[in-house]
Amino acid sequence: MTQIAEKAPDLDFETELKDRLISFAKEYFPIYRSITGEGVRESLRLIQRHIPDLKIHEVPSGKECFDWTVPEEWNIKDAYILDPDGNKICDFQKNNLHVVGYSTPIDQEVSLEELEKHLHSLPQQPNAIPYVTSYYAKNWGFCLSQEQRDGLKPGTYKVFIDSEFKQGSLSYGELYLPGKRKEEIFFSTNICHPAMANNETSGPTVLTFLGEFLSGQTDLEYSYRLIFIPETIGAVAYLDEHLDHLQKNVVAGFNVSCAGDERVYSHLHSRAQNTLADKVLSHVLSHTDPNYIRYSFLERGSDERQYCSPGVDLPVAGFTRSKYGEFPEYHTSLDTFDVVSAEGLYGSLEVLKKVVNALEANKTYRVTVKCEPQLGKRGLYPALSTKETKAIVYNMVNCLAYADGTRDLLDIAETIKCPVWELYDLIDDFLKHDLVIEE
Repeated sequence: MTQIAEKAPDLDFETELKDRLISFAKEYFPIYRSITGEGVRESLRLIQRHIPDLKIHEVPSGKECFDWTVPEEWNIKDAYILDPDGNKICDFQKNNLHVVGYSTPIDQEVSLEELEKHLHSLPQQPNAIPYVTSYYAKNWGFCLSQEQRDGLKPGTYKVFIDSEFKQGSLSYGELYLPGKRKEEIFFSTNICHPAMANNETSGPTVLTFLGEFLSGQTDLEYSYRLIFIPETIGAVAYLDEHLDHLQKNVVAGFNVSCAGDERVYSHLHSRAQNTLADKVLSHVLSHTDPNYIRYSFLERGSDERQYCSPGVDLPVAGFTRSKYGEFPEYHTSLDTFDVVSAEGLYGSLEVLKKVVNALEANKTYRVTVKCEPQLGKRGLYPALSTKETKAIVYNMVNCLAYADGTRDLLDIAETIKCPVWELYDLIDDFLKHDLVIEE
């Protein structure tokens, strides 16, 4: 039975991996990103250091992609406001959330009354800087805490934004790993948000290390495709280029975001609700955290909107820890490494590894003997029957009872209420003793 070879559990290995995850996240976090620009490319080059086979692609500005147009490339060097006393406030160099994404350049003096029209704050979170963008309408603006805004006094303010629009491109990264089969498992995450740890530093971090893990395998059953894209326009542009191939080959897909905190795990169902992606993610999470949250597709908000849209209809589910929009720090400067932890990132990575291994092992088996087989003569039945061995015996006989050639391994695991990974060694034993055959 196909399983991905994985290093045996080891405390030192686990500690080292957690350290690597959080170190990568903290290196990735401060890079300024938007839906286009040099910050996106810098982020992709950082990912490429861990997965050298990642290919970086460019989609030119102005390209029509379904109902969308790839916008001009936007880059920014600096932005700030000087108050009437010459004090620098809303300083892009101190916190890059201070500037509205895709702001037009400006260098002029304005009154407080005029400046207020271009300021954004959150009265309900007075110490938080909000995250605001204006991708498809030319505008300029600054974001600040409500506490800071309340302290502004009348007078003349100098506003300065050193930004540039140009005919450039939208950048995305893609890792493709061929397996024995052309059918693909698809993973996607976003690379367009600046300075927020759960949304979105965590998604690219977890997927980078999943890509590193998969790249080290030599006997993959499925082919794997991992993409790192700007949200919405990146997914639309990617689908515009690859839709026919994806529709023919993708059997399960996962949009990964907000995967770094320790509060909860979440599964956002695909529009179809009952895809292989939904089945395996639900199974893994139910045996990882019985309190995980299941969200309807009606509660979507990330790129599953594109992947599951009518006419696209890819079998893509959403995986998060605290779902976007559902945690208080979402889209603010409070989304820091007080929210995201090494433990949270590691937990998400382990869930996705379990998902991958479950898919690799998910085959259909048929028992070869009639009536319940005599396990003892094959050395499969415990010599002594105890409370400890009872669960193992139940899993064995129940697995065989439902191995009728109509159920795959995930179906059997669900039916007998057992984590699928507890069946891997049993199936190997059954195959070795010719008790089951693969259909």
